Amino acid sequence: MTDLAGEITRLWEARDVLDQQPGARDLVYEAVDLLDRGEARVAEIVDEQVVVNAWAKEAILLLFKLAQMETVELGPFEYADKIPLKHGYERAGVRVVPGASARWGAYLAPRVVLMPSYVNIGAYVDEGSMVDTWATVGSCAQIGKRVHLAGGVGIGGVLEPPSAVPVVIEDDVLIGSRCMITQGARVERGSILGEGVILNRGIPVIDAQTGEEVGRGHVPPYSIVVQASRRREFPGGEFGLPCALIIRRMTEAERADRETINDVLREHGVGT
Repeated sequence: MTDLAGEITRLWEARDVLDQQPGARDLVYEAVDLLDRGEARVAEIVDEQVVVNAWAKEAILLLFKLAQMETVELGPFEYADKIPLKHGYERAGVRVVPGASARWGAYLAPRVVLMPSYVNIGAYVDEGSMVDTWATVGSCAQIGKRVHLAGGVGIGGVLEPPSAVPVVIEDDVLIGSRCMITQGARVERGSILGEGVILNRGIPVIDAQTGEEVGRGHVPPYSIVVQASRRREFPGGEFGLPCALIIRRMTEAERADRETINDVLREHGVGT
């Protein structure tokens, strides 16, 4: 894989004359096949830090330069795209409800469930996770094990520049309905976002117990988070700017007690 990564980077550096590079198509398709099978991924966590494998994103971008538009017909549906749809779900142990689709180059692990939803190229969805109705997983987003992306959740994608950090949702996270997680935001393991939370790398994450900002676009592990706002003075008046508010750091006992978690959210007029 190291050799392939080097070859992809070489092609990327010569992308303006890509059509003159012998074997370019085979190399790019080999790289995207690795992403599709989960044998390579765009980003991973190493020593608690998100590390981006830029060559994998370079392969995806090169694929768009090499691929041609095609018409794809599936039953009554017709698509026109450069990238084919993913296939082989039953063999992979993935459940896909009619109305769901995923592009080639997205990895779906065993026991993943796709309700009518969409998963883009370069995304990685790990074992036992559910992408619920009308949720979207953008290009290169990384979704952990046993994650629930509730109805209408938008997980943003990022392709350029190749070094840009994608959205990372770690294991055992619940993202509530209509949340929008974009621009390389990260939600650490075991956390719960109530419905309607907006999170990106510019959004302050604030601890409700102390009032302190604990980060931007980064939710610590085992946190219960709701959408909130902070008052700010401007020449034109006082306005509320969005923030994500940590209302509870879950104890070990609370992590397994879903009813307690629901009670905490209901106290603040929020659901999942």
